[in-house]
Amino acid sequence: MRLNTRYTFLLWALFVPVITLWADDYPTVNPVVTFTNSEGETSTDLAYTGSAPVKASCVANPENTTGWDGYYEWRIYHDTEETPYIIRYEQDTELEFTQSGTHRIVLYAKFTKDGEVQEFLTDDSPVTVTISESQLQMPNAFSPNGDGINDIYKAKSGYQSLIEFHGYIFNRWGQKLFEWRDPADGWDGTYKGKPVKDGVYFCLVKAKGADGKEYNIKRDVNLLRGYIENQTNSGQ
Repeated sequence: MRLNTRYTFLLWALFVPVITLWADDYPTVNPVVTFTNSEGETSTDLAYTGSAPVKASCVANPENTTGWDGYYEWRIYHDTEETPYIIRYEQDTELEFTQSGTHRIVLYAKFTKDGEVQEFLTDDSPVTVTISESQLQMPNAFSPNGDGINDIYKAKSGYQSLIEFHGYIFNRWGQKLFEWRDPADGWDGTYKGKPVKDGVYFCLVKAKGADGKEYNIKRDVNLLRGYIENQTNSGQ
């Protein structure tokens, strides 16, 4: 909310000075929210949709506050709830969204000086954050032969909104060969820096989605180092 009205008062005395007061001398806020996804990509929008986790940097951007005492509340609502589940009493704040659904970010600000009060509330135009439901699938084969296609055993593309992930690879004797905690990473078919033999290995993945869904995936993995793939056959 910004006032741009110009007021002019004439004070009659021995001299006749003109005193002009600009409403822009009153404080205002211009909040900005910057989002950062799990890939490190940033955006500044009034509406964000994506996979969890996503971080939000909330900046009130107050102006014309000299001589005024400021008070700030960042109120975070989930879906259609009328009571905020988070309230931050600070001018700028950092948030992280891991729960699926739509979240609303609302800023309330109040400025006081000499008994005068200016208030701002953005509930008519809140910033919204929509977190998608989780998805996760693991392939049953890969071919780490250096051709640049399916060389790494990792989660299938399209996974989303995972707030926890832990994967393990075992050989047929139950020996752990590899473990990883990021679905974007994976196993390159080596153990202690040396390539393992072609064959069947075992994968165990435990994960949790932003929607509360828990994953406990167990499956055999075929390592086909000598298999030459093309772009239409990923072995998955």
